[in-house]
Order: sequence, then C-alpha cells, then structure tokens
Amino acid sequence: MTTNNRLANVLRVLAMDAVQAANSGHPGMPMGMADIAEVLWRDFLKHSPSEPTWANRDRFVLSNGHGSMLLYAMLHLSGYPLTLEHLKQFRQLHSPTAGHPEVEPHMGIETTTGPLGQGLANAVGMALAERLLAQRFNQEGLEIVDHHTYVFLGDGCLMEGISHEVASLAGTWKLGKLIAFYDDNGISIDGEVHGWFTDDTPKRFEAYGWHVVKNVDGHDREAITKAIRKAQKDPRPSLICCKTIIGFGSPNKQGKESCHGAPLGADEIALARQSLQWTEGPFEIPADVKEAWDATAKGQRVARKWHKLFKEYRKVYPELAAEFERRMKGDLTADFDGFAAQQLEHIAQGTDAIATRVASQRALNSLVERLPELLGGSADLTGSNNTAAKSSRWLVPGSYDGNYISYGVREFGMTAIMNGLSLHGGFRPYGGTFLVFSDYARNAIRMAALMKQPVVYVLTHDSIGLGEDGPTHQPVEHVASLRLIPNHEVWRPCDSAETWVAWVEALKRHHGPTSLILSRQNLPVQARPTLEDIAKGGYVLSDSATTPTVVLLASGSEVAIARTAQERLAAEGIQARVVSVPCLERFNAQSSEYRSRVIPAGTAVYAVEAGVRDSWVGLTGRIDRVLGMQSFGASAPAPQLFQHFGITADRLVAMVRSS
Repeated sequence: MTTNNRLANVLRVLAMDAVQAANSGHPGMPMGMADIAEVLWRDFLKHSPSEPTWANRDRFVLSNGHGSMLLYAMLHLSGYPLTLEHLKQFRQLHSPTAGHPEVEPHMGIETTTGPLGQGLANAVGMALAERLLAQRFNQEGLEIVDHHTYVFLGDGCLMEGISHEVASLAGTWKLGKLIAFYDDNGISIDGEVHGWFTDDTPKRFEAYGWHVVKNVDGHDREAITKAIRKAQKDPRPSLICCKTIIGFGSPNKQGKESCHGAPLGADEIALARQSLQWTEGPFEIPADVKEAWDATAKGQRVARKWHKLFKEYRKVYPELAAEFERRMKGDLTADFDGFAAQQLEHIAQGTDAIATRVASQRALNSLVERLPELLGGSADLTGSNNTAAKSSRWLVPGSYDGNYISYGVREFGMTAIMNGLSLHGGFRPYGGTFLVFSDYARNAIRMAALMKQPVVYVLTHDSIGLGEDGPTHQPVEHVASLRLIPNHEVWRPCDSAETWVAWVEALKRHHGPTSLILSRQNLPVQARPTLEDIAKGGYVLSDSATTPTVVLLASGSEVAIARTAQERLAAEGIQARVVSVPCLERFNAQSSEYRSRVIPAGTAVYAVEAGVRDSWVGLTGRIDRVLGMQSFGASAPAPQLFQHFGITADRLVAMVRSS
C-alpha cells in the first residue's frame, strides 16, 4: 500500500534527478517543502488537469520560484500536459520546465516567478480579484466565484521589501481566501539567515492583520492538514509558518546552504535514495504512486459540478453570465471600436489647452462607464495622477463593491498586484504614480511585459515641465528607460486626441503592458490632417508647403516646440515636416513603406524631447540631431526650466541651421 510519505518523496527524487541532469538548479527547497506540497495538492487544491483554465479553480503560486521543480513535478504527477520528457529537459532550450516557472495557464502555471516577493504580490492580486468578482457576480445559491489562492514563499520573499507592501494591503483588505505557506528553513544562499534575518515573522504578519499559524512541523502530514483547515475557516488572510529542513532526505547536505542552488551530486543522490527508501532509478515513477497522484478524474468531477452550476446561473441571470464570460476571456465589449471612433471625433473638435493627465481623466470618465472590468488605482497620488473617474468607487476594507484602489505609497506593490489581478482574469487594471517613481515599480513592469499582461500604467509629471519640485521629481531618463523593456509600449501624447487614442490602444492590446506618459502642464490642441494615423504611433502632424528637406520628430509637450520651429524655418526658406511620435514602439512596428512615407529617405531628421536623447538616434541617425536633456533638472517654474536647458524652438532652429 502506498504511504503518504512515499507520495512526498516522489517530489524529492524528481527534483534531485532533474537538477542533476541539468547540472543546474535548486533541489533544496523542493525537497524541504515536498510534504507540504503533497498535502495541499492532493487533499485541498481545487483544480482540473484536463481543464487547466476553468474559471473557479484555486490558484497556486510558487513565490520562491527557484524551487520550480517542485511545481513541475506536481503538475506532471497530477495529469497536466507536462510530460516526463519535459522533466528530463529541465532548464533546457524550448522546454516548458524553465529554471523558474514561466506563466502558462494551459500547463497549470499561473504566473512567472523568480524575482522574490513578486509571487506573493501576484497572489494578493489574485485573491483580491476573487473577492471583487464574487461581490459582482455571486447570487444567493449560485456562487460561481468561490476559490482560494495558495502561495508558497521563503525567507527571500520576506526579506524583499515588496512583501511588506502587499502583505499590509492583504491584511487591510481582509482577503480571507489567501493562504500563504512560509518555508521557514533558516537557510539562504549565504548560509544560515540568523546573521541577517532575525525578524519575528509571525508577529509581523499579525500586525498586518493576518491570521498566523505558528511552528507547524513542515514534515508532519497531520500538522499541515490541521493548519490548512484552520486557515480556511479564518476570515483573515493566513500565514502558515512551517518549520522545514532544506534538502530533506540528503544525509550530508540537508539543512545546509550547499543544497540550496546546486546539484547534490551522483554520490549524494544515491545516499538520499537510501535515506528515503526509494529504490527506483532516475525519473522512474512507480505505478501506484502515479495513480495516487493523478488528479484528472477528481478534477473533472469538480469542474463539471461548477459548469452545471454556471449553466443554471446563465438561465437565471443571462446578462451577468455573458458579462462574466466576456471579462474572463479578456474581450472588450462588442461595440467598443465604434464607441472609440465616435469619441475620438468628438474629442478632436475640442479647443481647450489642458494637461494630458487631465485629458486622461476625461477619457477615463467615458471608459470606466463603458468597461466594468476597468479597475483603477494610484499609489497615493490620485489627485495628481487624475486616475479616478466620475464613476469610480473606492475599495474600502471589508467591502468589495469598488472599482478604484488607493494603494498607499506602494508603487512596487501596486504594480505587482496589478499583474496578479490581470493574471487571474476578469479585470483590466490600471494604476498611477509619478513617472519618476516608475523606478520603484520597474521590475513588476518588466514582469508584466515578460508575461504579456495587458496592464496600464498612468505615469504623470513627465518631464522638467512639472517645475518647482525639482530634479528629484523630474524624470529625465525614465521614458527612454521604459522604452528599453521588450513587449512594452510607451505612449507620450501631445494633446487630448492622442491621449484618447493612447488609452484605446492600451485597452485593445491583449499581450503586453502599456505606459501612458502624461504632462502636468497644459498643452495646446494640435490641428492634424487625419485622426486615423495616430494609432500607428507616428504620423505627419504638419507638413511643409513643398517637399520637405527636414523632418522634425517630437512627442508630448515638445510637439508644440517642433511646430513653432517649423514655422520659423519656413520663414527662412527651409521646408520642414513635423512628425508626432506618441509611441516609438508602435511606429517602429509599422511597415517600411509607411515609415518611409512619414520620414522620406534623404531628408535630414531631427528630434526633440525633454528627456535623455538615446531613444531617437535610431530615427535621426546622429545623437547631435536630438535636442534633449543631458543632465538632471532643477527647481524652478517650468517655462524657466525649458529656457534654461535649451529645450526651445530657437535651439531646435539653430540645430537645423548648423547641420
């Protein structure tokens, strides 16, 4: 008869074997957390390997993602389309068993983890999504949204500052269906953590408002089971603190940093097999173990029960059912394109000079009414980011009827939680902060791009144009830096029309994030020959009277500078074309034929943007043909700063003359 200990040991030996075969990886954590994983996945986790993406599944996040083989082993054993050959190809090119889990819902991998702490943040976002969707869609007797979010985490996750940001919010929001397992093994890469990590973790989480289960023996099946049942009954988020031995089963390396991030070695693996009483060879799984782990039939029963419930729900509440299905698929409303085009025509008729952050808020007033899946927020800068719409309803502790979140001063936490909201499904999250503080959030922005998540960042106060707050708040390198992130579109609109298009294109984009770079200062309305080309990211805004010999490129507030320079150059007999480039990434993705029509071959190309110059060299061909910042800013009113740093039409004209 198969014992539960043997069902945990199969995870240990698969981790040992895969890491050894790859000669790379982290066997210690999977071996240490195997008992916890076996109890959770076999006795508690609600999932269906044959239908990995069904809406009401429990979510599982491996925040300590270096232990990826633990997840891969469980997915294979449970019946997901992750084969034994995939395990043998651990960390190899094109294999789904990467060094750290990479999101693939159809394989059962809910999120990409590796940068420590962000998996916990994603889990908070997922748990929040569950609560908000339950509030919106559940009806008496027909609770179609009812699942848990489980997350494994380690000392490294808790040392990262983001863990404080998101755990604090989870406690405030009372996310009772969030259950975290702390792998308290006392070891990190540098050795025993008591020299640099002496926090009282249970008290810390109790202070956040969490339910904490202390001193659970992470190798005692009964103790783990009791802790999970206790956590499921508590209305607060739960932290189960599990005392474990890293590398459990390895006679000479367990409990030591030597098993954390390196193969055990053939000799030690042989000894570990003896210690674990495992007689099978590498990657050999006994039939009884396979059968005990296979969750296919059980998962199908659970999923079928939910589908039956949802069928009844659709009969009684057809409109809510249709909205739920649309939102979980990530589709926009059927009439969205027509609505967006109509709104653009109306906006283009406006004459008010307003800041693009204000134009963004006006756009949100329409969009939030139209799209209930929009979930906004700001890192304590709502009044400055203009991220709240007229119909925004604040999320308050204990109530889940909101569509707007005050994240507090937590830029990193906000951005990573947004990733979790998006990964869960049912929401299109957007969040705001000052552009200069995107540095705090950068790794989560990068993760959104890597995971192809369509989140939107509203980044205001976009240049020295913010004025008196000075160089600490004036972003100089940030736009160029954000443009470096692959699969990330950066829009810097010059007026209300471009701002509306930027929002529409961000929402129509389903496979990557978008940053909206918005001004504090008012910008004039730009007359343009056509509206349809704005979405191409770069277009002819104002052409010369005859064939141009000069092309002036600009984004945002500097478009007005380029137009003034165009007029002055024309007076001197120099024919200049002004090209507005609100999104370099989108423009560069256009056909060569379109780009050559906008920027004809043989013309001298200049660019102006109140930031570092590097982004534009690909179009100008020369750094000395880019007018931009070459230092940090200063504290003064915005008009004085543009004069002081030479970001002016006069300087641009002089640059053209001298070339």
